[in-house]
Amino acid sequence: MRVTRLSTTPVKGLALHHPESIRVDETGAVGDRLFFLADARPSLVSVAKSGALLGIAAEYDASTRRLTLREGDSVLADDEVRLGEEVDSDFFSFRTAPGRIVEGPFASICSERAGRPLELVQASDALRGHDVEPLTLLGQGSIDRLSEVAGEPVDARRFRMLIEFDGGEPHVEDTWIGKSIRIGDATLVGGEPVQRCAGTTRHPDTGVIDLKTLSLIGEYRGRQDSVFGPGFNFGAYARCIVPGEIQVGDDVIVAD
Repeated sequence: MRVTRLSTTPVKGLALHHPESIRVDETGAVGDRLFFLADARPSLVSVAKSGALLGIAAEYDASTRRLTLREGDSVLADDEVRLGEEVDSDFFSFRTAPGRIVEGPFASICSERAGRPLELVQASDALRGHDVEPLTLLGQGSIDRLSEVAGEPVDARRFRMLIEFDGGEPHVEDTWIGKSIRIGDATLVGGEPVQRCAGTTRHPDTGVIDLKTLSLIGEYRGRQDSVFGPGFNFGAYARCIVPGEIQVGDDVIVAD
């Protein structure tokens, strides 16, 4: 099994980047999901609720604290991150994510695209903008099985997983709970399955709902338990116990 794709974004819910390498530690991939969008309650605004945001890509330079939002070749905003008031945001009624509101033009741009008022928040805890665990894994075998059920190729990017790999049986990642996983210089521990939301029904480039992923998963897997209760699981969480660099092409070695 080898790593085939890595997917990150400094702002949870915006377009993904696919670097050739990442560095992981106990907080996840360095620079990944440092920020998230929240509504007035405040609660996390996910891809499931605002597919229009998938057309916006974010770039963040930690050394200068400069955040840039782009759409295609157009720069929508480019400004230093200035932090305002503290805020605690609800993440799917599972956890409360502490952070500080980011001042400047970013919130208004995202609000216009989403069609409702949003705030950009910089996370201030170690889990940052992650839901359950800071790392996620998805095998091509699982995608191939879902594609068979769908009767058409399924784009793995719609699941927004950090580490994708080839080889292995469908849903082999589900069997790695508590196991040591060596990838590149890093060592991970496999976690619980990821329960999917309606965000996976959206095309990863356009944000348009175009595939009934949850129904398809349920068709051959049924409802399964996860940390969120019964639902449609696809992919698995993980956490890092030995920091290191992971590159596309690295072997995925799971301890017996």
